[in-house]
Amino acid sequence: MTTPDEQPSEAPPLVRPYVITKGRGLPDDEQLSLITLVTAADDEQRRPTRRLTPEEQGLLELCAAGYLTVAELAGHTRLPLGVVRILLSGLTEGGFVIVRPPVERASLVDARILEEVLNGLQAKFG
Repeated sequence: MTTPDEQPSEAPPLVRPYVITKGRGLPDDEQLSLITLVTAADDEQRRPTRRLTPEEQGLLELCAAGYLTVAELAGHTRLPLGVVRILLSGLTEGGFVIVRPPVERASLVDARILEEVLNGLQAKFG
């Protein structure tokens, strides 16, 4: 009970990660790394086989806006990263979300080519 001078806590009630994940284990790091991109599947692609938990529904709503990384989803939901990875694994298996590996880094450009481009631009435009 709070006194008139105290403000109620804004922290959500504590729910153990084991309860949220239903005891499932972590997926492989290759499957869902921190930078794996996740988005909601189209309604035609979904295979609703079960009812979603509130945490899964929250993740699905965030993913509906476009691609987000696993780390961003964990930050937005304020759930532990492991819990988010487990929930996303279940959503992927159910066809609710689509995951794809992040875009690979571009290879470094040769400095000589950049110098030639710069020299050409300077010659043309002064």
